[in-house]
Amino acid sequence: MNVIGSRPDGWWRDREAAMASLVERLERWSATTDDEVVVVFERSPRPPIHSTEIEVAHAPRLEADAADHEIVRRLADPSAAQGATVVTSDRELADRARAAGASVEPAARFRARIEGR
Repeated sequence: MNVIGSRPDGWWRDREAAMASLVERLERWSATTDDEVVVVFERSPRPPIHSTEIEVAHAPRLEADAADHEIVRRLADPSAAQGATVVTSDRELADRARAAGASVEPAARFRARIEGR
């Protein structure tokens, strides 16, 4: 939700549509890169969002910072963290991602990049 919330464009009125829109943008962007793209949501989107281009994941249980915990869990494998970039504007998640060996890109900068701005 860091990327979605990086611009006050009314996303909070329809979170499901905002999540689907982000996945669509990520699919288009992923076609321009060889990078593996994974988006991790706090909860499973309703209806579920499927993609053949990127991995759409969600935290296994609802709790505070659930997606952050799932991202850090995925980075626990050193081979997963090496070369990974976590997109977030959350300082605590950024610190945890760097400690695991990943790099960090601010959400607003990444959103501008995937939107071609």
